[in-house]
Amino acid sequence: MPPSGQGSTSPEPEQPQGSIFRKILVVLIILAAIGAAVWKIHSNTVAESATSAKLAAAADRPTPVQVMPVVQKTMPIYLTELGTVTAYYTVTLKTRVDGQLIRVNVREGQAVRKGELLAEIDPAPYQAALAQAQGQLVKDQANAANAQAEASRYTALFNAGVVSKESQQAQVSTAGQAQGSIDADKAAIEAARVNLNYTKITSPIDGVVGLRLVDPGNIVHATDTTGLLVVTQLQPIAVIFTLPEDQLPQVLELMRGGNQLAVDAYDRSGTTHIATGRVLTVDNQIDPTTGTVKVKAVFNNKDGALFPNQFVNIRLILQQRPNALVIPASALQSGAQGNFVFLVKQGNPPSSKSDNDSSAASQPESSGSASSSSSASGQKKPHSNAYVVAQPVQVDLTEGAQVILKSGLTPGDQVVVDGQEKLKDGSRVTVHTAQKTPNPITTSSDQQMGLTNTEITGPVPNPAKANLAAPNGKDQLGLRAPRRQQPAGGQQPGKGQPATGQAKGQLP
Repeated sequence: MPPSGQGSTSPEPEQPQGSIFRKILVVLIILAAIGAAVWKIHSNTVAESATSAKLAAAADRPTPVQVMPVVQKTMPIYLTELGTVTAYYTVTLKTRVDGQLIRVNVREGQAVRKGELLAEIDPAPYQAALAQAQGQLVKDQANAANAQAEASRYTALFNAGVVSKESQQAQVSTAGQAQGSIDADKAAIEAARVNLNYTKITSPIDGVVGLRLVDPGNIVHATDTTGLLVVTQLQPIAVIFTLPEDQLPQVLELMRGGNQLAVDAYDRSGTTHIATGRVLTVDNQIDPTTGTVKVKAVFNNKDGALFPNQFVNIRLILQQRPNALVIPASALQSGAQGNFVFLVKQGNPPSSKSDNDSSAASQPESSGSASSSSSASGQKKPHSNAYVVAQPVQVDLTEGAQVILKSGLTPGDQVVVDGQEKLKDGSRVTVHTAQKTPNPITTSSDQQMGLTNTEITGPVPNPAKANLAAPNGKDQLGLRAPRRQQPAGGQQPGKGQPATGQAKGQLP
């Protein structure tokens, strides 16, 4: 038994140290995870704020654009067609007698005059034939003289009653036959001279000699299908083009009124003016398979710019429209609400003033010091006092690289011709005038527009084919444009649609 006075309580067990360490480690891991999450959220917030600030700054940055003024001028109205240059006259020279080609007196490509000697056939056989015919004439003349003398004697004897009437008539007939032989000999001599002249081949027209088809030394015949040379007249020269039959009445009406319709020829791209001529005639029938009629125009071609079988774009000028409002085709845009242009206005957009005031009030004072330091360093932020508005316009007619407007603008208004891709209604812009640069490829209408020494970097439509009608598909003459092409790189409008380019900007 245990001694009296002592308790029976046992000591408490000690807690292991490993359990404490595990609890501390778990707490640290949880705190690290919470800290990482807080840091991630804070980083995303800062990045989003920086991105928003950059986007806001980019949106407020003015867009550089190029502008051109609206011009009021007399504008030619024309039809555009594809034509083929043809020689005014084309002559294939062939031999008219048989013989050996002994000489070609001209070079290939040489300009010749009418009557100039071009080639020669061996004349010896024809000279001999002429001499033979002349000798036969002398012989027959002698026989005719003898027969005439005999006829005179027999007539005297008949009058004296010595010979019969039949004998006298026989001698007179013999004398007449001899005279007929003389006439035949003279004709043979003339034929021999003609054949001898045919051995010398001359040019029947003024023109240019083509490539030689037969070389000297060859035997040629009058029945040969291949000629010796081809001569074409290039001054003047002709251009054949076609007109749709629905445009023929207007053209004929102008021609019957005594008007000489002017015709301009452009190269295949439709940008370089080659020559100016006039309509010569219209064919007397319409081709039923194509519904077109052929028209022939004549050009002086003094400089030789037109060449046979050359393809050219023809502009048949029908009238001159005075006081037309004209803009470059590259300025015209289209949207859901129709045609419009970006019109440049001075000042700030109507909605930007209050925004600028509020942003200036909320900006911290440090921004002022930053701006002053940037000014002190000489780096100035771009600034613009101009903005654009999407101005609706009504298109009357598109002529080449220019558009005639019915309404929407006034002369002198500045419209954007390049840089519309990033614009919308109210966008701030930095205006740049097109730099002067030598550009030899200009049309006469472009020169009137003032584009000769300016550069428009935006796409420009083909002026030879971008002849589009107004929204009703016709101009004031009631003419529908024969060939339609989108201006300023847009899609081709459908039939009866307004002549517009593809929208580069946004119409709100």
